[in-house]
Amino acid sequence: MSANPTPTVVILGAGAIGAAYASKFYDMNPACITLVAAGERYQRLKTDGLVVNGQHYVMPVITPEDTAPPADLVIVALKHHHLIDAVYDLKHRVGDHTVILSVMNGLDSEDMLGAVYGAERVLYAIAVGIDAQRTGSTISYSKLGRITFGEADNTTLSERVRWIQALLARADIGYETPADMIRAMWWKFMVNVGINQTSAVLGAPYRVFQTSPHAQAIMEAAMREVIALAQATRVNLSASDIEEWYGVLNTLHPDGKTSMLQDVEAGRKTEVEIFAGKVVRLGQEYGIPTPVNETLLHAICVIEERCARPSGI
Repeated sequence: MSANPTPTVVILGAGAIGAAYASKFYDMNPACITLVAAGERYQRLKTDGLVVNGQHYVMPVITPEDTAPPADLVIVALKHHHLIDAVYDLKHRVGDHTVILSVMNGLDSEDMLGAVYGAERVLYAIAVGIDAQRTGSTISYSKLGRITFGEADNTTLSERVRWIQALLARADIGYETPADMIRAMWWKFMVNVGINQTSAVLGAPYRVFQTSPHAQAIMEAAMREVIALAQATRVNLSASDIEEWYGVLNTLHPDGKTSMLQDVEAGRKTEVEIFAGKVVRLGQEYGIPTPVNETLLHAICVIEERCARPSGI
């Protein structure tokens, strides 16, 4: 945490979500934000910058080897399968007083970052209600949503949580700090398992899930398996949490697409292993059937296999 009037923020992962947040920090104060990237990604960001909602941004970009002072706040917005290789890209960015927020999908990134940099430096976080989409270096969004973050238990707010709340408010980034952050993490996991995967299989934007009872039925079936697992781990999720999701879903742009659908359309690897794969593994551990997610897992793996072949066969 920093008492400086210009706290330093580093973002690892300038994809759709990371770039959207980076643009808000840049608008707040261009001196506060830096991107970290390596190899070809570094060169592209240095040369082309980013275009967010039609505005061109040329932000400072540094390599993982740069020895500039550690950041006050690090935001990690990578795909899960990139974190294993990129986690050490932050080795010079994390100091004794750095706070790390991971807005990545899934339930495991906080543990992975904590194992390298110390759990005491990592807060839980999820991105909720953002509909950002990326094509090359161009990012667009109609809803920025909010960052839900905090300690595991926020009954009493810690100093670092209050500090980040103030920073996000200055950057005009919405936030929420629930009392039970673990429950919030599982809620987002339930949402991703439901709509991300179903949208990838159906090739469907948000409007389909806003209007089609058939798409909603598949999505909800996948979500109910997560609810059963959450309850087995003593996390307080219930069917009412699906209704809460519809309140968010109906605010998203009808033509918006989930990150997994964007990955499928771009021929990229998806995060199915941390969604359906995780559900299936937990189901085996707790003796809870997960047939919907088993089907989604195999279906999306077939889609990935076809995308990997030039012929699409």
